[in-house]
Amino acid sequence: MAAHGGSLRGVPSLKRSELEVACEYFSNIIGSIPDGTVYKGTLSSGVEIAVAYSSVTSSKNWLKSMEAQYRKKIETLSRVNHKNFLNLIGYCEERKPFTRVMVFEYAPNGTLFEHLHVLEAEQLDWGMRVRIAMGIAYCLEHLHQLTPAVAHGDLISSSIYLTGDLISSSIYLTEDYAAKLSDLSFWNNTKCSEAIQLSETTWTHIKDNVYSFGVILFELITGRIPYAMENGFRVDWTAEYIRRQPLKDMVDTRLNNLKESEVEKWSQVIKSCVHPNAEKRPNMREVVAKLKEITAMEPDGATPKSSPLWWAELEIMDANSDINP
Repeated sequence: MAAHGGSLRGVPSLKRSELEVACEYFSNIIGSIPDGTVYKGTLSSGVEIAVAYSSVTSSKNWLKSMEAQYRKKIETLSRVNHKNFLNLIGYCEERKPFTRVMVFEYAPNGTLFEHLHVLEAEQLDWGMRVRIAMGIAYCLEHLHQLTPAVAHGDLISSSIYLTGDLISSSIYLTEDYAAKLSDLSFWNNTKCSEAIQLSETTWTHIKDNVYSFGVILFELITGRIPYAMENGFRVDWTAEYIRRQPLKDMVDTRLNNLKESEVEKWSQVIKSCVHPNAEKRPNMREVVAKLKEITAMEPDGATPKSSPLWWAELEIMDANSDINP
């Protein structure tokens, strides 16, 4: 992976020409985000990448506020550096043709949402779901303990490979089904709002992440989609489900080896996370401590077994930044 033209906070600046070759001249589309397109690529080293390409293709339409947010996003992402996060490994900015790109590691097994709710996807057994839950928990704990703290703007199962939202579609899965939280978007919407999705954040956003994590736990155990879009807003039903009936009566029928006593322990964690009063929700350190009591799973058990080659580069860069601040 060749870098050129310096870097932002130690993140390599890549050439567009290299990315064109890696992404088959930007023909290999694997997804879309509100503010761009995501391509799959393979670097000359053999490392697979996901490339988020901004939909803005002219400098005339790229406002100063957009540039400021783009650079802030890169700087924020560069601080994450966690093995359960879809880490930023480079960026590209060129004038002709106008280019603004963020380059991430690639997770090949799609999203958590797909595996829970799309029939064609491989089904996840309980052990796999526990490992995914713990990976998400450890990553969120890490984000929240950074200085300043970072919160994931939209935690849903589809963002886990996942983009923007902290939901199951924003959580990607590696070859060995470890969780990777993701945030591939450049900003919250095309109007370039002040709050970028993965942002240095407030106490409120931290507590929102805890709530969203509780929703994902509910989704992992029940196999149900716990939210719907109404008038452009996401409405979740987790707290209502939990209030109406015991979690043991809602367990995914595919999880036939899950003991009722274990379900009750997870139910208590979910209830605490989705408490309607944010002040009464635990922080992620407390959530992780409780889940470790239940699962006995340490961070190493939740991380991918095989790390891409670029992880060695990241760790070297990280060590160098510690030595030469």
